[in-house]
Amino acid sequence: MSGLLALLDDVAGIAKVAASSVDDVVAAAGKAGAKTAGVIIDDAAVTPKYVQGFAPARELPIIWRIARGSIFNKIILLLPVALLLANFAPWLITPLLMIGGSYLCFEGAEKIFHVLFPHGSHVIDEDMAIRDPGHLEEQKVKGAIKTDFILSAEIMTIALAAIEAPNLWMQAATLAVVGIGVTVAVYGSVALIVKMDDVGLYLAQNAPTPIGRGLGRGLVKAMPVVMKILSIVGTAAMLWVGGSILIHGMEVLGFGWLGHNIHDWAYAIGHSVSEQWTGVVEWVSKATMDGVFGLAWGFVLIPVATKVVGPMIGMFSKKTDAH
Repeated sequence: MSGLLALLDDVAGIAKVAASSVDDVVAAAGKAGAKTAGVIIDDAAVTPKYVQGFAPARELPIIWRIARGSIFNKIILLLPVALLLANFAPWLITPLLMIGGSYLCFEGAEKIFHVLFPHGSHVIDEDMAIRDPGHLEEQKVKGAIKTDFILSAEIMTIALAAIEAPNLWMQAATLAVVGIGVTVAVYGSVALIVKMDDVGLYLAQNAPTPIGRGLGRGLVKAMPVVMKILSIVGTAAMLWVGGSILIHGMEVLGFGWLGHNIHDWAYAIGHSVSEQWTGVVEWVSKATMDGVFGLAWGFVLIPVATKVVGPMIGMFSKKTDAH
């Protein structure tokens, strides 16, 4: 986490070519980047699953394609929209954030529901069958970029809300720094994660010392466990981020009773332990309660998404395909 934020601070130097007041842009980018930390964790934890099942030689090209799509999402699509909303329709930001938060809650809850109640269909099984690796790669990349669009929208909107810039150009420069910095941090980390088993294999076969070869074997054995942990962390982060966005949005819209109660409960739990652990326990308690709310809301959304929204999208897609 600290490494991601440190990298974001370094990349903030890019703003030297985009703004006359470099110090202001860097400071604003660092503050805005810190605010997006939860979504960054989610993004970094979710992305490695998109390269599972492919040949090692295709892993980095796939990550590069997704990263390139992420930059396009943030800079070309989302940055102008975010600036327009902030300057002409700021009242829309909170509802849009809550829609994105609901999507994250649905995704996280659906993953847990599938683990608790395994389900599937022959249509999905046929679609996931590896008949044409090239086609499968295209589908995976498109799916990853769509998911990234939601997470990028959350990142850019949260960052925009944290920016205190005097003019439109400063806002644009700071958002560009955040967008590029987060993308470099997330997909650079993902590239390291997915290639770590190859590094381990190389060390196991070519390291000149027994310690090096042992380290390589350890990396190879550890990576499946690491990927499993990342999957769990990604799901938890989806629920935590989605739940916290919804609770904060309710507070902004005047329904703050749940947020206030969660804050009070977390404060009481944090101050029930020794002083050196108060801050950590309070934060974990609040994040857990936000995540539980996100899970509950996600379970509510599962039938809505699968029985109402999904069929409507399917009907629209079929009409589009027919045309």
